[in-house]
Amino acid sequence: MPTLVPLWSDVCLWLLVLVGLWYARQARRHEPLRAPWRAVRRGPMALAAACVLLVYLAIALLDSVHLERTTRPADGAETAILSVLDVLLTPLRLGVETSYSAPFATRAFSQESVLTSAGRVQREYPRLRYGAAHSAESQGARARDIFQRSATGAVAGLALALSALWLALPAALGRTDRAARAAGLTLLALGVGGGVLLALATRYHVFGTDKVGSDVFYQALKSVRTGLLIGTLTTLVALPLALVLGVAAGYFRGFTDDLVQYFYTTLSAIPGVLLVAASALLLDAYMTRHAEAFTSLLARADLRLLALCGILGITSWTSLCRLLRAEALKLREMDFVHAARALGARSGQILRQHLVPNVMHIVIITTVLDFSSLVLAEAALTYLDIGVDPSMDSWGNMINAARLELAREPLVWWSLAAALSSMFGLVLAANIFADAVRDAFDPRQREFGLTPSAPTARVCE
Repeated sequence: MPTLVPLWSDVCLWLLVLVGLWYARQARRHEPLRAPWRAVRRGPMALAAACVLLVYLAIALLDSVHLERTTRPADGAETAILSVLDVLLTPLRLGVETSYSAPFATRAFSQESVLTSAGRVQREYPRLRYGAAHSAESQGARARDIFQRSATGAVAGLALALSALWLALPAALGRTDRAARAAGLTLLALGVGGGVLLALATRYHVFGTDKVGSDVFYQALKSVRTGLLIGTLTTLVALPLALVLGVAAGYFRGFTDDLVQYFYTTLSAIPGVLLVAASALLLDAYMTRHAEAFTSLLARADLRLLALCGILGITSWTSLCRLLRAEALKLREMDFVHAARALGARSGQILRQHLVPNVMHIVIITTVLDFSSLVLAEAALTYLDIGVDPSMDSWGNMINAARLELAREPLVWWSLAAALSSMFGLVLAANIFADAVRDAFDPRQREFGLTPSAPTARVCE
């Protein structure tokens, strides 16, 4: 019987999902929060991007439920910690070849020494053990099999997308408009594309294999969780620091303002890459000296991922703190803040009930805009060997492993292409959605009845 093995990163991701659901419930109950999100929902591009982001989130959540399973290989039973995504993609996980193979290839990419029936050793391109092992080697037979499997997967994906569309979309939108049509077409496209890829991936290496023979498509799917964790957990670390220090500096001014400015100015003067590199080296030294504290390589990689999120959060809060300080300096001179002081409200009550609610649009805008840059930062830092653990699947590790193969002849291009295309889909959808959120929450641009530049004042009782 599989037993649940929760990693710290799994717990953090699921807690973030619960916080997001709680915020959605609060937004539905309060009109000042519901109105800008209604404006986001009316945007066709924003709703289409949200559908893409939900697919990435679903993949990450499936990969964030880890189970300890007992496997029985030929030499005896052994335990392994696998995620639900690993279990669902078992054919891709176990279909390991000897080395490189091109997408949809039937033979290996490089020659190997093979013993012939005559007892002689000769160099040839060996047949793959898993990729296209079921079909004939002729081009015509392979093309027919790929077409048939693609058609079957497209029909299955289309049926699944239509079912989800029929169940979820009318209840979510309540009417048929441009945004609903855009979301529907996006779901249909995702369903058809996902069905085709999954139908082909069970029999072919659709993105080829890497140097050790692992399926590249499987690695790209496993890297989704790492990218989302870097983008969300880093924000969770940076947000409290920026919000508390920025609002306090702008409201109290004087010594508090000077201290906060000195703090973030000093931190901004140090290159972030150097801070990340120094912290990563310290963490590696700690894990080497206390190797007995880590029961598995998965726990070690998980700790390094959480440490990277914390390091990036500590080094990336300064820009948001500057924005919140400037906004708090403006808000403290508004009439509703003076009225609250005249009625005897304390500073903590004014900060909690008046300033923080009126700077939340800046927090939301900055959070969604910084998400894509943090995903790209993980790839860049891992490329420099100061990012996530090499044993963890990530787009940065895929790019780092593929860079040495760009000088080969013939070129091994599919690992780099898979990582870049997967990252491109997530970052593009996040940027489109972030632009819509910025337009809806920016008081100078929103058009749902409030005065463009006036904050939402709350009278202190």
